[in-house]
Amino acid sequence: MPRVLVIIPAWNEEEVLAGVLREVLTSVQGVADVLVVSDGSTDRTARIARDAGVAVLDLPLNLGVGGAMRAGYLYAARHDYDYAVQLDADGQHDPAEIPALLDRSRSEGADLVIGARFAGKGDYSVRGPRHWAMKVLSVILSRVCGTRLTDTTSGFKLCTRRAIGLFSRDYPAEYLGDTIEALVLASRRGLVIRQEPVEMRPRAGGEPSHDPLKAAVFLIRAFLALGVALSRPRVPSPVPPAEEASR
Repeated sequence: MPRVLVIIPAWNEEEVLAGVLREVLTSVQGVADVLVVSDGSTDRTARIARDAGVAVLDLPLNLGVGGAMRAGYLYAARHDYDYAVQLDADGQHDPAEIPALLDRSRSEGADLVIGARFAGKGDYSVRGPRHWAMKVLSVILSRVCGTRLTDTTSGFKLCTRRAIGLFSRDYPAEYLGDTIEALVLASRRGLVIRQEPVEMRPRAGGEPSHDPLKAAVFLIRAFLALGVALSRPRVPSPVPPAEEASR
């Protein structure tokens, strides 16, 4: 059996984390391990995770999703996992869809599989400037990655050993870098990228990381992240395996 790690980055998610962990543990029991990366939380996030019996990385400072996920990928590399799945702590991602991501990776030899919200499953949608920005980003990144992508800012994704090895060493920590820039980085290092349709659920609680009033900020930051990503030079050398990243 391949070793699978579910990584949950969490910042002050005490309101919803216990319920999310119960669902995750029920869904992946005997199939995957779970790691919560408490990203400088000032509430009971880390304690709730420990009480649930899962592994915990309790970061002393808030690094953002990118920094938290890089710590998670380094943990996955050092503990010799075959797959790592990023899952949000707010309950919007359904852990029952993890097997579908695994199947897509195996069937198509994909190193990175995105759980795509806008690929024909469910009725999740965004409107206004964010909608058009995400459309443009999808068109550009589909060409960069050599595959059709409809959701380039999804936080639900699966990585194989090759991607774990890369991201444990070099993972963008800036806002949206963990999604947009990470895709460009993976593509330019020769990783195969695919997507799998998933259904997005409403937040179980807590505060959303964005709101409609910040749409203009999202637009500026999204295209800045894309510009930074596309300025990266191509690296023809092969991606180091995950076990090398642990040294």
